[in-house]
Amino acid sequence: MYGVVLAAGRGTRMRPLTDRRPKPLLPVGDRTLLERVFDTAIDVVDEFVVVTGYRGAAIREAIGESYRDHPITYVRQEEALGTAHAVAQADPVVDEDFLVLNGDVIVDASLPRALADAAGTAVAATEVPDPRAYGVISTAEDGSLAEIVEKPADPPTTLANVGCYAFEPSVFEYIERTPTSERGEYEITTTIEHLLTDGHRIDVASYEGTWLDVGRPWEVLAANELALAEFADGVKQVGTVEEGVHLHGPVLVEGGATVRSGAYVEGPVLIREGAEVGPNAYLRGSTVVGPGAHVGHSVEVKNSVLMADASVGHLSYVGDSVLGRDVNVGAGTNVANLRHDDANVRLRVKGESVDTGRRKLGAIVGDAAKTGINTSLNAGVKLGAGETTDPGEVLTRDRLSE
Repeated sequence: MYGVVLAAGRGTRMRPLTDRRPKPLLPVGDRTLLERVFDTAIDVVDEFVVVTGYRGAAIREAIGESYRDHPITYVRQEEALGTAHAVAQADPVVDEDFLVLNGDVIVDASLPRALADAAGTAVAATEVPDPRAYGVISTAEDGSLAEIVEKPADPPTTLANVGCYAFEPSVFEYIERTPTSERGEYEITTTIEHLLTDGHRIDVASYEGTWLDVGRPWEVLAANELALAEFADGVKQVGTVEEGVHLHGPVLVEGGATVRSGAYVEGPVLIREGAEVGPNAYLRGSTVVGPGAHVGHSVEVKNSVLMADASVGHLSYVGDSVLGRDVNVGAGTNVANLRHDDANVRLRVKGESVDTGRRKLGAIVGDAAKTGINTSLNAGVKLGAGETTDPGEVLTRDRLSE
């Protein structure tokens, strides 16, 4: 069985974190988002087919030609013309039953297992309290799929379409006959409608596990919180931990990392290979210090993700934030992560102000951005890739790269 992983999107809602990387390569704990998708399906597929588009070469370079002894074939979707169009790119490669998984969604291994166990074509579905924002699934008396209705005002059920499928190769013929939707895209749900019309049985694979679409910046924090929640209690020390360091709760110090004297770490915290923490730093919450990153003297980092080679050198606070690769935080930079009115922090996504659902959310900082000394970053502000702030500047509005 093949595992076709859709990883072609530009990830515009994730800006600025996707300005210089494809979304599936965002780090989640100790692996990329794409690698976590592979891991969920590794026991039920024999080979992966990855559909790339935006910065596809970066995916191929980062992942390589195999993953855990499973071969990977890369195919390219030149234009983002919908999910059915993306699946169609696998046609020259796939010659047996296959799963379709999303390269930017956190699920657990029970989902691909349920799809693989279904006979022929299947749709994964999960119960949600309010399904109006999803494709809503109705079932026939025998439990098979009867209909999928997109974002209905009056949902007929509480079963949401997870967006993962099992198909037989004959589906490619139906994709060829799939017309464009009102959005001008070729939708896989339209393809499924044609299968139903022609009398094909489609099973509904019930799924009750984790389902997190990592599509917006604060969902990177949520994904990492889930990943670090898997840590066992206690300290796992592989790297160098100097005398006078206090490690509490689930903390992993990877090989090649260094934690210097006076550092205080409250897990769950992951300190990746080559990272340096301290002296006299404070890490807490679900925090990931990425490969080669630096957290220096009198720095507090709480519930944040520091990507590879990011640096928060000294005398700074970073809370509930995501710092991209090679970010440099100047001395005395402080991040606000809480509104004075105690309301949820809002963040602009594609020009619209969106309620993140998070009471605490700090800054989202793109790759290679730099803050001048004594900068203040307001709650929910975005600093674009390669952008800078002046010494003493107070940033209350997004500053994004073109």
